Amino acid sequence: MSCSAVPVVFIVDNDISVRESLAILIHSTGWQSQTFASAAEFLAHPKAATPSCLVMDSILPDLNGLELQARVSAERCDIPIIFLSGHADLPAAVKAIKRGAIEFFLKPFDSEMLLSTIRSAIKRSEMTLRREMELHKLRADYESLSRREREVMAGVASGLLNKEVGTELGISEITVKVHRGSVMRKMKADSFAHLVNMASRLRVVRQMTASAA
Repeated sequence: MSCSAVPVVFIVDNDISVRESLAILIHSTGWQSQTFASAAEFLAHPKAATPSCLVMDSILPDLNGLELQARVSAERCDIPIIFLSGHADLPAAVKAIKRGAIEFFLKPFDSEMLLSTIRSAIKRSEMTLRREMELHKLRADYESLSRREREVMAGVASGLLNKEVGTELGISEITVKVHRGSVMRKMKADSFAHLVNMASRLRVVRQMTASAA
């Protein structure tokens, strides 16, 4: 995965003139654009780990804007959403914003304001993708740990002393120290605090029972 590619602005609007004018505006900034006439077309588009945002009409020929927002928020959380509408529908605007939309613009919209909002949305997308990549690497490192190393990691990350971890697992304090060092190395943790943070992000839960080493 990489978030260094040229950002993409997805445009979903059943009005071809709006799609074309938005595409021209987007390209003028150096970003890419991909246009769709319906929610179904957009949802069928394969996901890629590229910084992006979605600019869409609140009224579409298949799903309405709020329904599409719900789908995108659940399936593609790295794509912030900007609404466009030809109608001053305050209840819909309030719902969209409360559900996480970046902005709700009325047509005709101010181009500079829209571009500024898209810029903010893309920065948010980059941050989300970066966090996803970091978590992906963390999970890969965690998968490289042995069962015993995971038990030791869970114990020390929960605040137990080496001796206490050893007592719970039925192993010596020296052995705990050896496993702990291996965990630090494999997880690429540069401090104990760093390791605790990793355990929190991975939602490592302490579930230890005494057993033979």
